[in-house]
Amino acid sequence: MAPHLNIVPSMFVLLLLFISASKVQSGAIDVVAKFGAKADGKTDLSKPFLDAWKEACASVTPSTVVIPKGTYLLSKVNLEGPCKAPIEINVQGTIKAPADPGAFKDPNWVRFYSIENFKMSGGGIFDGQGSIAYEKNKDPHNRAFRVKLPVNIRFDFVTNALIQDITSKDSKLFHVNVFACKNITLERFTVEAPADSPNTDGIHMGKSDGVNIIGCEIKTGDDCISIGDGTKNLDIKDITCGPGHGISIGSLGKYPNEEPVEGVKVTNCTITNTSNGARIKTWPGESPGIVSDVHFEDIIVNNVSSPILIDQKYCPWSKCKINEESKVKLSNISFKNIRGTSALPEAVKFICSRSSPCQNVELADIDIKHTGPEPATSQCLNVKPKTSGKLNPTPCSSPVPKTLSATA
Repeated sequence: MAPHLNIVPSMFVLLLLFISASKVQSGAIDVVAKFGAKADGKTDLSKPFLDAWKEACASVTPSTVVIPKGTYLLSKVNLEGPCKAPIEINVQGTIKAPADPGAFKDPNWVRFYSIENFKMSGGGIFDGQGSIAYEKNKDPHNRAFRVKLPVNIRFDFVTNALIQDITSKDSKLFHVNVFACKNITLERFTVEAPADSPNTDGIHMGKSDGVNIIGCEIKTGDDCISIGDGTKNLDIKDITCGPGHGISIGSLGKYPNEEPVEGVKVTNCTITNTSNGARIKTWPGESPGIVSDVHFEDIIVNNVSSPILIDQKYCPWSKCKINEESKVKLSNISFKNIRGTSALPEAVKFICSRSSPCQNVELADIDIKHTGPEPATSQCLNVKPKTSGKLNPTPCSSPVPKTLSATA
């Protein structure tokens, strides 16, 4: 395995320690005491929060914005950099979004933009109050409604950041979106949403390098973690996932000019009562792409419908070119030491593209039992997985189409 997947650069560690010490080195900026915020659940926090942020961002010494315990209503806030020194937000209270989805005209509620050397911690909660949105969003054809739903927390163009001991609750759409970030760690981050909350991915990322997701507990109605195009050097470990749709790369290949996904390691995770476990999903037809150097290892699955899945015929709501082949090339992918139970008989399923067969897929030490009376089974299409160690279910083998070379 590439060493950069297992360790955070030492300079980054020192930086995080420096940020953590910042509130000792400088005075805290309290949104209540200094800017008149009210923890009454009714008064809009947006102006006090933004005013405190602007003061901290302009400081030449490390600063900390404090949101004390209590319940706050927040209509919307856009927190922008660059800032002159490291900055921290210490969220101790519960921040609530307007419950009415109509209050939002774009997909932003709390957004951090163009910031370097940043930390957020404190044990606080961002509550998206998404129950009304869930009912309206259950229609898969209601795209006009869905595109305006806000993500609870967005990190756009953020570099060198630590998000620690924060909860995202009942987001109307994705809980966290990480876009174009570098060296960002989410540690002991909690996601809470009902199993039937649609499109509420726990942590989604794209076009980011050096994301670390560590020791998180995610309960939601969609992917616990979803990995979009342009993700590189991603380390996911010690995650508890479920309910939800598992840990997924994709979906990919839907749009033109998607960037490669390279260097993903998922280790020591427990996935329970989800529709999928370790999954890669790409659209048939559509646009080309690349997924390489992906490794799922030391994973427990409990009553998971599809514990190990490569699906290059991903077709939600029958909105795809199902008779065409995926143009996304998958290579150097491994599933090792995955054990537990499958809710459906087909515990291992590899549906690869005929035009671009999966290359160098490895199965090692797999022990997954079906919870029903039938034994667990495997299915392979357009792939020849390498196998080693104990394997239950019995591995399948599917020859590469004769019309294609092994490197097609």
